[in-house]
Amino acid sequence: MHEELKEKITINRLSDKVDDLLIIFEEMKSQNDTLRQEVITLKAQNETKNIQIDKLEDSLINKDIESDDIFSKIEEVLKK
Repeated sequence: MHEELKEKITINRLSDKVDDLLIIFEEMKSQNDTLRQEVITLKAQNETKNIQIDKLEDSLINKDIESDDIFSKIEEVLKK
């Protein structure tokens, strides 16, 4: 009888620990899903920023070319 009681107590403890682990697992799974969504959002934001940077770089290159053209024209006028 004493052994049966110890066995039941042990089984109950193990069952409680398994339940605790399942709760932790579900919490971690939920947190993982949240983090996955954050990563997706951040990647999209990063792509948007990269596109903006590319446009700004192109614009800067064009402005440099325009400036060079203007300076060339000014030099031509000054040489005359």
